[in-house]
Amino acid sequence: MELTNTFQRVKTASKTLALLSDDERNEILKAVADAIIDYQGRILTANEKDLAKMDPKNPLYDRLQLTEKRLADIASDMRNVASLPSPLGHITKEKTLPNGLRLHRVSVPFGVIGMIYEARPNVTFDVFSLCFKSGNACVLKGGSDADLSNQASVALIHQVLQQFGVNPDVVTLLPATHEATGEMLNAVGYIDLCIPRGGRRLIDFVRDTARIPVIETGAGVVNTYFDKDGDLEMGKAIINNAKTRRVSVCNALDCLLVHERRLGDLAELVKPLLDHKVTLYVDGSAYQLLEGHYPAILLQPVTEESYGTEFMDYKMAIRTVSSLEEAIAHIDRFGSGHSEAIITKNEETARRFQQAVDAACVYWNAPTSFTDGAQFGLGAEIGISTQKLGPRGPMALEEITTYKWIIEGEGQVRV
Repeated sequence: MELTNTFQRVKTASKTLALLSDDERNEILKAVADAIIDYQGRILTANEKDLAKMDPKNPLYDRLQLTEKRLADIASDMRNVASLPSPLGHITKEKTLPNGLRLHRVSVPFGVIGMIYEARPNVTFDVFSLCFKSGNACVLKGGSDADLSNQASVALIHQVLQQFGVNPDVVTLLPATHEATGEMLNAVGYIDLCIPRGGRRLIDFVRDTARIPVIETGAGVVNTYFDKDGDLEMGKAIINNAKTRRVSVCNALDCLLVHERRLGDLAELVKPLLDHKVTLYVDGSAYQLLEGHYPAILLQPVTEESYGTEFMDYKMAIRTVSSLEEAIAHIDRFGSGHSEAIITKNEETARRFQQAVDAACVYWNAPTSFTDGAQFGLGAEIGISTQKLGPRGPMALEEITTYKWIIEGEGQVRV
């Protein structure tokens, strides 16, 4: 592998992180946060060059774009991570065996975490902050769309690390090539865990190709069920926020399920979406009720593909259901295990929904837009895990540590 030497340097550098105290890590994180603000011009200039190569109408444009406000939020999240308790050194289980051996299970870093992501330059800083705080080195593989932004961000991090005498190899950005992705996924013995963050095609490719451990994240086909006992005004606000707050993110709403008894409220329910010119793909019953109340150019017949699509755009499917059970069956078939929601005033219905729906995050009377590490009080996130083995939902500091057993004896031998 051409990148073997690179991976070896990261592996070696990762060992040096154990020599830093939590206070030292926090000081460095706060220094990087300050540098993001002080040198934001460098990052924004690089980002503008990336943006110039993308059509503004591309749904990924919003993900790619950095602004002064977004950089301020990134810096704030990094300071939040610095303020959190260290996830390392926690004794999660302890016991003394009948023979006197004392056992302690202690949280430790994975070592080296590989991150593959698309046009999301904010992920560069999020991954660094979480990995550094948890004592992990990181290998970053961004997409070509955001390469200049990522290069500028990593250069800034390296500048601060060198000021503190920390080996900059603890954060390494790979070339934005397919070849680099392939080498990363085969870096057995160098990378301890790989986390892909992007669309379904990326995640499927990583899972099917990798020879190193993988945690699946990101792909979100998100549904919201408006129950027969749903509050109309609450529903309008929740649906609008879930769909239009940021259409390019994985927690954005893709399909609205409406109980047939509430079809008469459907036109009012989706009215706020008009401000964003959201195209609706609707079934026959919903089409009849929306015709004449929603612009014809934005109203399309639904297809089977519409229900399982992560749109990442101002588009949404609508399906009429006759019961809670039918709504749950739809989610079982078309959902991706990311985030699902119900809008209802009936607590029993809500509890049944939350118990039956198989997803990492299940909401009652709240939008799925809250599925986010920072919103969950985790400081930031490295991704949203949609699998069940290991972490599930927003992954932050605790989710990127493992553990080892510490055993103390007094000369006992096994017979």
